[in-house]
Amino acid sequence: MNVSVITFFLSGLNHKSHYRLILFCLSLLCYCIILLLNVSLIVIILTDNSLHEPMYILLCVFCFNSLYGTAGFYPKFLWDLLSPLHVISYSGCLLQAQVMYSFACSDLSILAVMAYDRYLAICRPLEYHSIMSKQRIIQLACFSRLTPFCIMAINIFLTSRLTYCSQYISRLFCVNWSIVQLACFPAQTTINSIFAYIIILIYVFHGIFILWSYMYLIKTCLYSIENRSKFMQTCVPHLISLLTFIVTILFDVMNMRFTSKDLPQSLQNFVAMEFLVIPPIMNPLIYGVKLTKIRKRICRVVTF
Repeated sequence: MNVSVITFFLSGLNHKSHYRLILFCLSLLCYCIILLLNVSLIVIILTDNSLHEPMYILLCVFCFNSLYGTAGFYPKFLWDLLSPLHVISYSGCLLQAQVMYSFACSDLSILAVMAYDRYLAICRPLEYHSIMSKQRIIQLACFSRLTPFCIMAINIFLTSRLTYCSQYISRLFCVNWSIVQLACFPAQTTINSIFAYIIILIYVFHGIFILWSYMYLIKTCLYSIENRSKFMQTCVPHLISLLTFIVTILFDVMNMRFTSKDLPQSLQNFVAMEFLVIPPIMNPLIYGVKLTKIRKRICRVVTF
């Protein structure tokens, strides 16, 4: 039976309602910490002229992307925790899926630009400032944010063409794959699958480029104490961010594609939320502690 979809029902919270208040408090605390850490780092970078360098500008964009992605999840999730009925409008669901996907892909794009920046700084220091000019860094920052957004907009448009036979999404929030699974006719989703594999291929190449960059950096730094010190200070945070991102996203993808329905809903929910909890908190902490200039600036602010 075809369903003219006006709203979707999110069934990820249909269990253990007596824990909702505790979960609300923890989620609100988590979101406040994400806002505090990321906004603080952005303000510190923007207000300190000595931090107006390519690496810190990219870090600022990275933190902004975390605010963008979490804003697409936490307000709605917090509202659902206090509501007996977990519904989202059709257009709202597509918008949330757009935000979730573009957030995740932008993270990988920004990490790729950061890897390129570190490659130039360590392996081609004499050319670094001529290549990474203010205009170039603005172009790269815009590319890392706008390209994933446009790619995902096409993906969401393809999903909006489908006819649905159900209104029930067994997740805490809307993602494109969960919406596509509700389609009445599998033949309708062929173009969605093809485009999805193209997107996966694009971002696999991003990952390969990042890995190649850091392997080359490690090889270069082995023969120079100065480069080794620079690598440990500026590249290790990027590698930790990359590892955190890959692990959390892989868990979520595996959860969507392969998880058995016999697994507890609470475990599925935790896996789905990981990339919206761990990276947005860990990234500003790692960069704030590891990067000397930011650490000194934070210390000056705290001891003022």
